[in-house]
Amino acid sequence: MKGLPWPGAVGVSGGGDSVALMYLLREWASETGQDPPAVLCVNHGLRPEAANEARLVARWARVVGLRAKVLRHSGPVPTSDVEAEARRTRYRLMGAWADKAKIGAVYVAHTQDDQAETFLLRLARGSGVDGLAAMRAVSGYPDGMFPNLVVARPLLCFTRQELRNYLTRLAHPWLEDPMNADPRFPRARLRQLWPVLEELGLRTGRIADAAEHLGRAREALDTARDAVIARSCRVTERGILVDSAALTAAPRELGLRALATVLMTVSKAPYRPRFERLERLFDAIRFDDIGGGRTLHGCKLAPAPRSMAVFGSRTLLVRREDYPATARAKPA
Repeated sequence: MKGLPWPGAVGVSGGGDSVALMYLLREWASETGQDPPAVLCVNHGLRPEAANEARLVARWARVVGLRAKVLRHSGPVPTSDVEAEARRTRYRLMGAWADKAKIGAVYVAHTQDDQAETFLLRLARGSGVDGLAAMRAVSGYPDGMFPNLVVARPLLCFTRQELRNYLTRLAHPWLEDPMNADPRFPRARLRQLWPVLEELGLRTGRIADAAEHLGRAREALDTARDAVIARSCRVTERGILVDSAALTAAPRELGLRALATVLMTVSKAPYRPRFERLERLFDAIRFDDIGGGRTLHGCKLAPAPRSMAVFGSRTLLVRREDYPATARAKPA
């Protein structure tokens, strides 16, 4: 827990990982004289049993003196991309509650196993360094509506089995989500393959170590990216001015990272633009093919007015895409 933000709320689904985290945070808060964590349980409405399970989790929390809140999703139930939609719903509901309660961190029970599974799933999608890098112990909140919140993951060095062993010693039950074994979902199919992967030497600890190595590489690239931004960008009230020559003269990976950061900063989006569209925009800048402007990620990128051309004739202005409909800008 050293260095992690507090006070915090903990997301508890009822599974072994999150129930263990609830108890560990409660124990830590008691031993250190901190306020106890608040417990948040999201009922996504995906299964008929979800409401009763959420109430059970809340009862477990209250029995040990923790305040608990069941957050109910009231919108339509997703029929496609269910895992991603459930994740977005979960973070939106927990973020709204934590923001209103003036709690700055939401704790989640990601483990070493989750780290390894995420690495392999993203590898299958062809992800680069950022996608394959380890989840951070503390990171920005994944819903941009809550910029003052962070996500904390104190269990990344523990395995799923270790947490279940801990609950067994406490004689405390946990719930098994049938979605975790549903072969419709890639993560469930991957979990069924772990015995085979381990025979090949692909153990969760080894894979998590590889993700950690890539995490350090990501940090180094981010430092170099910041240097590119410092010499090629200037922030103004109207947006960010970009020296397109300096941006595209940087190594391609750094230039792409710098451009993505500029777009995220201007649009206030918590996620990067799609990589293939980012590359097309970068190449348009590189070959001076912007024309009257391009749009991407909620931003318009166009040649800067002469009065703002602080980097010369190739100065670009990146601003939010709130220009009049009559303005012309091609999608990137």
